[in-house]
Amino acid sequence: MPGKVRLGLIGAGRIGRVHAHNIAFRCPDADLVVVADTDPEAARSCAEACGAGGWTTNYHQVLEDPAVHAVVIASPTDTHARIIEEAAREAKDILCEKPIDLSLARVDEALAMVARSGVRLQIAFNRRFDPSFRRARDMVAAGKIGAPHLLRLTSRDPSLPSREYLAAAGGLFTDMTIHDFDMARWLLGEEVVGVWAQGAALVDPTLVELGDIDAAVISLRFASGALGCIDNHRGSAYGYDVRAEVHGSEGAVVVGNLAPTTLVHYRRDGLLADPPLHWFIERFEQAYVEELREFVRCLREDRAPSPDGADGRAPLLLAAAANRSLRERREVPVSEIEASVS
Repeated sequence: MPGKVRLGLIGAGRIGRVHAHNIAFRCPDADLVVVADTDPEAARSCAEACGAGGWTTNYHQVLEDPAVHAVVIASPTDTHARIIEEAAREAKDILCEKPIDLSLARVDEALAMVARSGVRLQIAFNRRFDPSFRRARDMVAAGKIGAPHLLRLTSRDPSLPSREYLAAAGGLFTDMTIHDFDMARWLLGEEVVGVWAQGAALVDPTLVELGDIDAAVISLRFASGALGCIDNHRGSAYGYDVRAEVHGSEGAVVVGNLAPTTLVHYRRDGLLADPPLHWFIERFEQAYVEELREFVRCLREDRAPSPDGADGRAPLLLAAAANRSLRERREVPVSEIEASVS
């Protein structure tokens, strides 16, 4: 694709505005053509702040615009699959926020449409583009730690989302742990074959009314026999906490948190250092930029993006296995979930 990639943004909420800013100011090979949101003020203000050519409350105008090469979908989860299908019919390439949908059957329908149309689809798992996580993955893939034996992933949010958000998010495993499920597959370069999950509503007991939890520990069993453990929590008092460790036969790699500064104050009564960055937008600021740049490069160089639709589907299988495990208090083979979808 010669020249700049002309992008349309669908959804001007929190993440949509991050993407809009990055397209406008941090991705020199792309232009933001138009912003769509059902809230006219959100669409207008985002478009004006980022110098977009226009804005609309009807996303179909974005899909039907011949000046738009590709779309970035940052609308609510329950719209993703539908807009993916509609964008594919209009021959628009797609960068879509996770998850594709809460229903695996619906995901498969959307991916089938993508395959038939021949458009490119990248799923926005931003952690893959973080420099520290990417280097860890590259070291594991290069055999720097030998054969991977153990994986540990930690994700802890500083606070609960709104009740309205939680009611539509599909539960902890689909909304939050989905990033860890993606990291598990990507860091080790192999598939998870078994999931055993425990969880509780400890931060806000009223989540039980929504059938949700806010704390979880999930055990993973990989195809090679390697083992993994994920811990999630939605009430980290000290800030946003995302860490990873892969332990292998010849060593280990560890990804820690980022802090505003690396300063450490040594005192008579101990040490004082900055806590982790408070929220994911700050922690993964560069990852969001690199994610978008990679999508644009793929379009310009006519190659398939990664993570693709299959990478978007696989963590949803693991989330479904985790939900069944939580209910039935047993390890759930991922093949069991796959069989129920077929």
